[in-house]
Amino acid sequence: MKRNLKVVTLGVCLSLLAAMAAGCGSDNVGEDKQIAGVETDSADAEAETSATDAAEDGSAQEAAGAAATITEQVLYDENDIKITATGLEDGLFGTELQLLIENNSGQGITVQARNANVNGYMVSTMMSADVAAGKKANDSLTFETSGLKECGIETIATMEFAFHIFDTESWDDIADTAVIKVDTSAAGSYTQTYDDSGEVLVDADGVKIVGKGLSADGSFWGPGVILYIENNTEKDITVQVRDVSVNGFMVESSMSEDVVAGKKALSAVQFFSSDLESNSITDITDVELYFHIFELSTMDTVFDSDVITIQF
Repeated sequence: MKRNLKVVTLGVCLSLLAAMAAGCGSDNVGEDKQIAGVETDSADAEAETSATDAAEDGSAQEAAGAAATITEQVLYDENDIKITATGLEDGLFGTELQLLIENNSGQGITVQARNANVNGYMVSTMMSADVAAGKKANDSLTFETSGLKECGIETIATMEFAFHIFDTESWDDIADTAVIKVDTSAAGSYTQTYDDSGEVLVDADGVKIVGKGLSADGSFWGPGVILYIENNTEKDITVQVRDVSVNGFMVESSMSEDVVAGKKALSAVQFFSSDLESNSITDITDVELYFHIFELSTMDTVFDSDVITIQF
């Protein structure tokens, strides 16, 4: 119960932070905007516009897993722990990969998921399953509907993730699995498209970041700059921003995106409405920042981008 209380408390805190980042109903930044121009502090850097492989917006899609099925398959069978995928269903918060977890060890375990992606897009998931020693549990890994829609994923063809398994009481690690891939019945027929249209902000060392515009308060992203990210390297990376200013005023921002090797992500540099209000910003005309990119596992710096000014 002690751990469960901490998990619930953390969830509440994260929800409050997300609400703050989304603007909490502020009247600031009332409309979406396209990017009008991009400048960097590098003399030979140029922003490019790309419109290849435009994705469907998926706005009419209720659940990405509706037409897809999986065959029952064992995903993990080590350390006296066996995890079997038994089905794919539509749930309250998204598409659920149904799991049977058998704990034949002498300790209580917790099973969570890490670094999940669907059809090549990094997506948000929900899962934390506690299983007592010698017991079984039916649980699920949920791929959240909101994230699938934002990525234009209409049908789930492939799912990739890793399990993080630890002792429920001591929190000692038991296993971090290799990447697990699950194909659905749509894997051979469905092709995911990727919308990389927008202004290229970074294209270096296998990492591409495209600015797609400014989102308004009431949007899914909240007030902020929407980004498309490609990790074409062989390393898992994290992309963050530094020294963010809006209309010349320094502001706090929320953006940290993990993108595993060879995958893509949609993200946003979100602004806190309190900062916008305190600086009397009701219309965002320009945003200045630079990207800090580092390896996910070691936190070693991959590179820092030039300082970039995005004009709206």
